Amino acid sequence: MVNLKTIDTPHGPARLHTSRSRRPIATLLVSHGAGAGVDTPDLVALARSLPPQGVTVHRLEQPWKVAGRKVATAPPTLDAALRAVANQIRPRTPMVLGGRSAGARSAARSARDLGAAGVLALSFPLHPPGRPEKSRIEELRGVPVPSLVIQGSRDPMGAPEDFPAGTNLVEIPGGDHSFKLLKSAPLSEQEVLAMIVEATLEWIVREVAGS
Repeated sequence: MVNLKTIDTPHGPARLHTSRSRRPIATLLVSHGAGAGVDTPDLVALARSLPPQGVTVHRLEQPWKVAGRKVATAPPTLDAALRAVANQIRPRTPMVLGGRSAGARSAARSARDLGAAGVLALSFPLHPPGRPEKSRIEELRGVPVPSLVIQGSRDPMGAPEDFPAGTNLVEIPGGDHSFKLLKSAPLSEQEVLAMIVEATLEWIVREVAGS
């Protein structure tokens, strides 16, 4: 069951979609990207599959999305909403901040101030498409806690090999920025989603809940 809750933030109301675990060992707060909302297949898969394994999942719908806008507001507004929601829920279990694309950047920027136990970055936009010189790697380097990057091999905003050596990264073969596959890809969409869930759960159990 998914519970909905509206939370006031400095930039308008946000909406929290919560899938609770009965016996949580960790809590995952994830934000969506700058285009699609919290109903992308990867975020839905995490919300469905992790709670039975002991991880409560909160999907944060940013105020701009709740208001019906088509374009995300500036990065500082995303961080402010994330802070407001994180401070509202304050779980008793270790809290992982995460998100896809712009949401991953926001999680990385906010991890230190919010006392996160880990950061999950789905399709981290390492640079704008075709502009590798505009690197955002410092946002990831600034994360003071364990992090996990899950990246498609065809992501135009940063292929796995573009990340520095030592990055804790899981590659999705054939996946683009949305983890969509070519028809010739070696995996099916369901197998990709299973990979994302399995990698996330294993990392949370090993690096976050077990620490």
